[in-house]
Amino acid sequence: MNLRHLLTLLLALPLPLAAAETPKPVLLYSRYFNAVGETRYQPDGNYKEVLTRLRGEFEVRIHAEPLTAKTLAGVNAVLIANPSDKAAGTNPPPHHVAAPDIAALTQFVQGGGGLVILGNQEAHNLETTHLNRLLAEFGLQLLDRHTDIKFLPLPKATPLIGGLNWLYYSGDQVVLTAGHPAKPRALVNNDLALKPINGPRNEPGCLLAVAEPGKGRVVLITDAGWIADDSLAGKPIGEVMVKPSDNWEIMRRLSRWAAGR
Repeated sequence: MNLRHLLTLLLALPLPLAAAETPKPVLLYSRYFNAVGETRYQPDGNYKEVLTRLRGEFEVRIHAEPLTAKTLAGVNAVLIANPSDKAAGTNPPPHHVAAPDIAALTQFVQGGGGLVILGNQEAHNLETTHLNRLLAEFGLQLLDRHTDIKFLPLPKATPLIGGLNWLYYSGDQVVLTAGHPAKPRALVNNDLALKPINGPRNEPGCLLAVAEPGKGRVVLITDAGWIADDSLAGKPIGEVMVKPSDNWEIMRRLSRWAAGR
């Protein structure tokens, strides 16, 4: 075989796996626990921008189907924002977290999947009683103690998101279960020395926590508005101008970490 024939043969061979394009991880934005007619955080509403940006990092799926082994197949991370407590208008009541959901999501995470859950402040139709039954599997709980809007420079020593600036849009609080096998830990505690931009509430405690049950990863954040369109655009809060924040970069890093990237 001459050199020309050898080169022709080599060029015809398939590329090795290392040279093939790596597929994007899959992120599912699940609306299963959001009430029909609930206008907050709609994928074509004020979550349109963040989901558009996430498509640069993930294959993004969006649906309101039950979370089962079938619908979670091939998914690397699940995003759940502000599970609804009550019905919206005359629509049927929302689905609350139930035993089958807990079983499916716990198995999903322990097997290596990621779960990102966003809480909120009061008056946002947030359901926590049933949600906390799921979070208990990971040594986490949401508590109705609230902190108002504030700008939080994150210390450089903070894992994953250190050195970034978080514009926090009000939310509840995370309580950690000491000694839990999922290794829950606070990533961001409220800095009481920094006063809220708008509002008097400034509770001590955890605003952002993570856990690592089994092979998977969980992120629990006590606010859902921080990645809404207005926040990412840096728009004023009422008449109060805000400093430029790194909210998108924080979301990008946490989502990728949850997905095992």
